[in-house]
Amino acid sequence: MSHKIMAINAGSSSLKFQLLAMPQGTAICQGLIERIGMVNAQVTIKTPTQKWQETLPMADHREAVALLLEKLIDYQIINALNDITGVGHRVAHGGESFKDSALITDETLAQIEHLAELAPLHNPVNVIGIKVFRQLLPNTPSVAVFDTAFHQTLDEPAYIYPLPWRYYAELGIRRYGFHGTSHKYVSATLAEKLGVPLSALRIVCCHLGNGSSICAIKGGQSVNTSMGFTPQSGVMMGTRSGDIDPSILPWIAQREGKTPQQLNHLLNNESGLLGVSGISSDYRDVEQAADSGNRQAALALTLFAERIRATIGSYIMQMGGLDVLLFTGGIGENSSRARSAICHNLHFLGLAIDEEKNQRNSTFIQTDNAMVKVAVINTNEELMIAQDVMRIALTETAAFCVPA
Repeated sequence: MSHKIMAINAGSSSLKFQLLAMPQGTAICQGLIERIGMVNAQVTIKTPTQKWQETLPMADHREAVALLLEKLIDYQIINALNDITGVGHRVAHGGESFKDSALITDETLAQIEHLAELAPLHNPVNVIGIKVFRQLLPNTPSVAVFDTAFHQTLDEPAYIYPLPWRYYAELGIRRYGFHGTSHKYVSATLAEKLGVPLSALRIVCCHLGNGSSICAIKGGQSVNTSMGFTPQSGVMMGTRSGDIDPSILPWIAQREGKTPQQLNHLLNNESGLLGVSGISSDYRDVEQAADSGNRQAALALTLFAERIRATIGSYIMQMGGLDVLLFTGGIGENSSRARSAICHNLHFLGLAIDEEKNQRNSTFIQTDNAMVKVAVINTNEELMIAQDVMRIALTETAAFCVPA
C-alpha cells in the first residue's frame, strides 16, 4: 500500500516541506514558505512537472500550514487532506530523552517543549509546526525526527565535557551532536552502494555546508561528532567559528563591552568563512575571491580544509583505521575543490582521490589502487524523515491509515 508522507522542517520564519510517496521514496512535491510573519512572504511549490510561486502577507506558521494544505488541493497534488497519511517533523534537539525518532503524543510534545532550553532558537519553532499540523490534521499520526538521536550512541568519554560534574548532572551540558538524520541516511546509503554491511565499516562522514559537522561512524553507530552542546562547535563553517579558545570570549567582552547575546551573535553569525574572508559565508563566493587574488579569502579556504582534516585524523585514531571517507551536504556534494583540499597529501593513509572522478562528482572518487574509499553521496533528510514516519507510525500505532 502506498502512503503520502509529509516531511516538515520548520524554521523561525520559514517552512520547508516535501510530500513523498512511500515506501517508493519518490517526491510528489516539495517547496518552501519563507518570510513568515511578513507582508511579503514567499511561497514556492514544485512538482516534477510544474512550479508555482506567490508573494503574499502571512501572519504566522499556522497560516503558512493552512495555506500549504489549501494549495496542495487547489493544485490537485492531493484530492483531500485525508490523502496525507503521516507527517514527519524535523526536531533540532532531543536531549537525552530521545534515542530514536518518536511518535508524537501529548507527552512527547511536552518533552520537546521542555528541551527548548537546550535549543532556544530551534525547538520552539519545531513545536509550532507540530502543533499546527496536529490541529489541522487531527487524525493523521505524526513523528518527531531528532537531529541529536543518531549521536545517542556516543560513549561517555566522547560526550562529557571536562567541567564540574554538576553542569552535566543538573543542567545537561554535554556533547549532543547534530545533523544526525543526514549522517544516518548517507552512511546507510553508502553501505548499500558498496554491498557491504554497515556494521562492517569505519566511516568518517563530512556533512559540509553553511553548517558543517564531521561524524565518526563505526559499526553503523556514531562514536564521535564535531558539533557539541550546540551546532556552533566543531569545525569552521559559513558564519560560525567552530572551536576556539574559550578565554577569547571574556577577553573580548571586557575589551569591547559585549553582552553574552552579542558574543553569541559574533560566534554564530559573523565568523567562519565570512569572518575570515570578509567576503561571504558562501563557499563559492569565497572561492571566486580567492581565485581573484584575495589573500583573506584564500586563507579562509585553507582554514576550512585544515580544521576538517584535523578532525578526520583524530577520528581515524579513535576508530583504529578508516574504510570510507564520505562527503555530503551542499559543499561536500558539489565542491571538488573542497574535497581535493581536504584529501590533500593523505597518501600515507592509503587515501588518494582521482581528480577526474572528483571533478565529475562521481559517487566514488578514490584512485583505483587506493586502500580507503572516498564517496560523494547526496543527503536526503526528507526521505529519512518519511522512512521514520513509516517505521515508527506503523509499528507504534494502528492509526497509520487513511482516515475514514
